[in-house]
Amino acid sequence: MAARRGPRRAAYTYDHLAWRSLRDRAWFGAVPTLAAAAAATRSIRLGTLVASPNFRHPVPFAKELMSLDDLSEGRVTLGIGAGSNGFDATPLGQPLWPPRERANRFEEFTELLDRLLRDPVVSYDGSFYRAHEARNLPGCLQRPRLPFAMAATGPRGMRLAVRYGQAWVTLGDPQLPDGDEKRFHATLVEQVSNLDKVLAEQGRAARDIDRILLTGFTGGDPLRSVDAFVDFAGRQAELGFTEIVVHWPVKDSVFAADDRTFERIASQAPAQLAGLGGGDTGAVRPHDAGGPPVRGSQ
Repeated sequence: MAARRGPRRAAYTYDHLAWRSLRDRAWFGAVPTLAAAAAATRSIRLGTLVASPNFRHPVPFAKELMSLDDLSEGRVTLGIGAGSNGFDATPLGQPLWPPRERANRFEEFTELLDRLLRDPVVSYDGSFYRAHEARNLPGCLQRPRLPFAMAATGPRGMRLAVRYGQAWVTLGDPQLPDGDEKRFHATLVEQVSNLDKVLAEQGRAARDIDRILLTGFTGGDPLRSVDAFVDFAGRQAELGFTEIVVHWPVKDSVFAADDRTFERIASQAPAQLAGLGGGDTGAVRPHDAGGPPVRGSQ
């Protein structure tokens, strides 16, 4: 499936059972949230950023994704990652997975999801996931399946992203001190270079995969003003990022921001960014951190 180009708007939600400092606040499920958003909008793309194997099994999840793609008339992107040892890693009673097992599970999870969303009937016998004549009819509206946006920073994850993904997702290095913009930028430069190497190794061109940057953890405060965001986004466009995702302001949280400034960025920044870099930075992508319905109607 070719990577998509040209201006577009997108809204994403996390796919967690709970999340960090927002664990004890209102938090709704990703699939019904996206279903509500699909019913309330007409053109904006919708998706997870990101889903993981932590509490998902590919067979029922594929059925839900196929249904969302149909409900939205082909506007769903599956953001997918290996997950981490967060609050949604153990509610089902499983022990924390060691890093190697988590990586192995993610590979199987992705492979089986890819098959389930492409083929009408799938049987699969893996080390962690199985399927027996699983039906997924009528299939996705987007052919051969809905696009995958795959989170990866290490070489194994990047190889998986290049193999299965239509987009690559990064948030840089969340371990960096907040506001260390030079090290944040250096991390992105290194990650983009590594991705390009993997693409070349697998015979794919740099433009074959979209590049999504999820902000809100490091790299300063690009939402403090329109000019600050335009400067930030312009630098990422120069690195080849095709989408920049910002969090919807959530009061009294790590995602707190001024609502009026956020609205000005959303309305003014796209025109100022039009034509910069090699990708699509012509829109601000809201990321709904807490899971309630995506605001607005497009």
